[in-house]
Amino acid sequence: MTDSETFDRLRLIRSPNVGPISYRQLVARFGSAGKALEALPDLAARVGGRKFTAASPAAIEHEIGRLEQIGGRYAFIDDGDYPVHLGELENAPPVLTYKGDIGLARRVNVAMVGARNASAAGCRMARTIAQELGERDVIVTSGLARGIDAAAHLGALATGTVAVIAGGLDIVYPPEHAELQARIAAEGLLIAEMPPGIEPRARHFPYRNRIIAGVSAGTVVVEAIPKSGSLITARLAGEAGREVMAIPGSPLDPRSRGCNQLIREGATLVQDAAEIAELIAPLDQRVRSKPAAQPLFDFIAEAGDGERQAIVELLSPNFAAVDELVRLSGMPSAQVQMVLVELELAGRLERGAGARVRLTA
Repeated sequence: MTDSETFDRLRLIRSPNVGPISYRQLVARFGSAGKALEALPDLAARVGGRKFTAASPAAIEHEIGRLEQIGGRYAFIDDGDYPVHLGELENAPPVLTYKGDIGLARRVNVAMVGARNASAAGCRMARTIAQELGERDVIVTSGLARGIDAAAHLGALATGTVAVIAGGLDIVYPPEHAELQARIAAEGLLIAEMPPGIEPRARHFPYRNRIIAGVSAGTVVVEAIPKSGSLITARLAGEAGREVMAIPGSPLDPRSRGCNQLIREGATLVQDAAEIAELIAPLDQRVRSKPAAQPLFDFIAEAGDGERQAIVELLSPNFAAVDELVRLSGMPSAQVQMVLVELELAGRLERGAGARVRLTA
């Protein structure tokens, strides 16, 4: 891409209410990010949205300058070095920032996640399994959190590890992981979806979790309480068609209940690196045969006022599947998708997991 194309793409994805799905559809519809930017105010106005203002050129210039200053780089979704498995997700990040060897994310990865307040035994197991996976040429991915995440990174650091963080590349969280984060950026791969300077917030962690699950052929949960972020990562892995694995533990330890629950719900019980490597072997072959760049979404078409109103009337504050909207409206999928993009730009639509949408309050 030229510098101007990079600039326009960054400005588009950093604009208000432009998410990963709407970004890809807008580029497919208008042919370029620059033309999509020109169309945004009109698209938002069609469904009664407030006056739309795209991200300012000054903000993008500052972001690019800051990323260069800290030694980071961009990987766009249709670049040849963008992570293969991640690009398969419908809501894959259109752009990643990274430091280190981006090639690690294109190799066969296993996510290893678990409790922040992990037991000593759990940390030892995570570190040992991560080290043994590395010896089998499997890259270990995690979220650089306390406990299991840190143990997994440390175990795999010598053979290759990927850390996905919730804030910008220049933000260290938790603070005590400053040295570990620096080592991973130098010896492995550090990935962020947020631009530099963004402090991690609670809402950012589920987005980070989808990247951890999306990069990987499978996700292993070592210790986790029910309703934890680790179980969210496992659920996202399952929804993406990836292998979900869990290490069982004592029912007397609350940190084992999440893993035992996953096994009861259908996750595969694993106990060592050999079992994990065997389970992901079929996906290994798929990674190696996957083409380098991922295509953007298919073309989407304009809709008239009547079609637009029909879609709005089908929507409610409850999530509905996009396929169901297409079926009930009798409209071509391309037109339904365009209306949904307009509503999202206007701040009237929220997208959920599994291609589901709803009207915002």
